[in-house]
Amino acid sequence: MKNLYLLLVVFFAFAKAGTAQSNQASKLLDEVAAKYKSYDNVTFTYKGNLKNSKANFDTDLQGEAKLSGNKYNATYNGTTYMYDGRKLYTINREDEQVTIATQNNDGSEMINPSNIMTFYQKGYNKELDIVQNVKGRKIQYVKLTPIKSGSDYKNILLGIDANTKHIYNTIITERSGTVITFTLQTFKTNEPLAKNCFTFDPSQYKNWDIEEMN
Repeated sequence: MKNLYLLLVVFFAFAKAGTAQSNQASKLLDEVAAKYKSYDNVTFTYKGNLKNSKANFDTDLQGEAKLSGNKYNATYNGTTYMYDGRKLYTINREDEQVTIATQNNDGSEMINPSNIMTFYQKGYNKELDIVQNVKGRKIQYVKLTPIKSGSDYKNILLGIDANTKHIYNTIITERSGTVITFTLQTFKTNEPLAKNCFTFDPSQYKNWDIEEMN
């Protein structure tokens, strides 16, 4: 009976510690989301990597993005992705091709430029992970585990600058074995943006192949 009592004490001690960590992680991420939502827009550049040892591919990534609300204008390895809040325009300059697709906000957990700064708010269990010192910056990692068992993501590590409450980097591990990393190189807020930053102007793409998917 005494041993059972000790086991229960240990169990509840661990459960209490886990709840406290979860609460601290949620509080930190709430601060990060509130900070992002206080800006009219953000502009950032990034570098990253896409790797899967089993599939034998290892690709470096780089690009930049401008975000305002749920609108974005992002480049990835030379292709521009422009979302005006309803339609996504994929502009491939090498092939002189534009594809247009209607995007529905269906609550999907998939991470994209539209939700990259706030995706973690719903659909994940959260716990504090390691702390790293990166060039004098304290980076607190939060481990996100999808609540849905059928998620494509195994887990996500979100690095938060403890001082600025800005996202520093993201490490996504998919169930397929693919690991995707993004590290922000620059991060600016409330920059003057061109009026047509999130607006597609077909007159700029004369003689291009423009295809509307739906």
